[in-house]
Amino acid sequence: MPRLLDREARRDVAFEANRDHWLNELRILEAQRRTIAAGGGAKAAARQKAQGKLLARERIDALVDEGSGFLELGTFAAWGVYEEWGGAPGAGVVTGLGRVSGRECVIVANDATVKAGAWFPLTCKKILRAQDFSLENRLPMIYLVDSAGVFLPMQDEIFPDRDHFGRVFYNNARLSAEGIYQIAAIMGSCVAGGAYLPIMSDEALIVEGTGTIFLAGSHLVQAAIGERMDNQALGGAEVQVDISGVVDDRFPDDLSAIAHIRARIGELARPALAPFDRVEPRPPLRDPAEVLGIIPADRSRPYSTHELLGRLLDGSELTEYKATYGRTLICGTGRIDGWAVGIVANDRRVVQRRRGLGPGEGEMQIGGVIYSDAADKGARFVELMNQKGVPLLFLQDVTGFMVGSKSEREGIIKDGAKLVNVVANSVVPKITVFVGNSFGAGNYALCGRAYGARFYYAWPSASISVMGGQQASETLLAIQLKNRGAGVGQEEKAALLAEIQSRYAAATDPRYAAARLWVDEIIDPRRTREVVARSLAAAAHQPVLEPFRVGVLQT
Repeated sequence: MPRLLDREARRDVAFEANRDHWLNELRILEAQRRTIAAGGGAKAAARQKAQGKLLARERIDALVDEGSGFLELGTFAAWGVYEEWGGAPGAGVVTGLGRVSGRECVIVANDATVKAGAWFPLTCKKILRAQDFSLENRLPMIYLVDSAGVFLPMQDEIFPDRDHFGRVFYNNARLSAEGIYQIAAIMGSCVAGGAYLPIMSDEALIVEGTGTIFLAGSHLVQAAIGERMDNQALGGAEVQVDISGVVDDRFPDDLSAIAHIRARIGELARPALAPFDRVEPRPPLRDPAEVLGIIPADRSRPYSTHELLGRLLDGSELTEYKATYGRTLICGTGRIDGWAVGIVANDRRVVQRRRGLGPGEGEMQIGGVIYSDAADKGARFVELMNQKGVPLLFLQDVTGFMVGSKSEREGIIKDGAKLVNVVANSVVPKITVFVGNSFGAGNYALCGRAYGARFYYAWPSASISVMGGQQASETLLAIQLKNRGAGVGQEEKAALLAEIQSRYAAATDPRYAAARLWVDEIIDPRRTREVVARSLAAAAHQPVLEPFRVGVLQT
């Protein structure tokens, strides 16, 4: 029978302090989002408007269905990364999920206010990730192109390798071959290798007067062969539609091109959907906003994951799997917006094994740590969800696998490897939410970035690193002191430790992870149900699942 997770939160001093802390963090994040959305600034935006062009997010607003909401992904890409070049807000491109003529689509829109829409290394990574969303979930893809091409000072980091610039066109070809529709509108510059992106799409449009597409612009043509002409005469709308036939149609302005895209998407055949079970949605019995008071401001503090789930699941109901075994890992089935989901979540409380079970009875277990029995339970549960065709939702707040002689004798490496194996081979859609800590191999076992989830989200409380800050800082300090030899005083030790801790804390901030696209978006915890539900609906566009199988498992 489902367990009712309707326990009322204790609205004590700690609850209110946690809530105030995270509300403040969310206010800071929202202010930073506004800075990112401003792109290259007011002057750059004014120049674009003077050309008769809409800004990237204005184009998206005009494209998506009214009131449907655009789920922006990768907002914090390149946050603080390219400061030596003046920064690249959002990596100079806007990506996300948007409903167009009733169809969920992946949208990519260059922000020409940021270095004329030039591609930095993380711009490329962000666009490749957007293509992953399309390919894995079989969603139509829309490109709104306005880019000057590769950012030349960093060409060696974006041009030649497997997952660099050329991979985008490789994915163009694969998407088309898979029957996943792509349409591109050239609304500004589209130059050099970047010209292949719209032309390798299934359909390509161009805006008259502002759109240009060519392998080399007028300055390079003059330098290379001495030919003089402006960019419109070289590769404007009339040339590339009426004369070369490279582009399919031309339109007088951005809005008319966008209207045409909406019409084209509206004509698409309706896809078959995966048979994931869905019933009439029900709200949780407890207010989802209460998660802000449940999650501690101090990531080392315990809390009840069951209370968190009670504010996430439909009807606050969870049918728990092996509830009294491997208790530091919660596994069970529930529903989010009516969708059946399998939940794998760390229990952050300190738990005690039941008595009468032989060796280790009554032993205290540390919340957030994966023990051998928890790893064994998790592996079997993931296998079971694949057998039943139920999508998986991982809620990570894990400090790693248990270490020490007792764990080694219990075979922690074997059981951990078993869990990692089945997560890697899982074929049902996986969605990961980084709730708190995500340390070491625990990140891998609970479907971290290397393990192929369809979507990755982080709460402001998330922290991703190889180990906890305190342990890492003390380890690094010990190494530095050993290298320096004797004679380091206590004050110098304290100063070194403070510097290491500060550096490490910056690297474990969720914005650091989002800047490098280890997570797809930092979300407001109160919107988790909405975001996960939309992700499940997107994942349901993949109608056929591959057979689930694993290789050799140590037993």
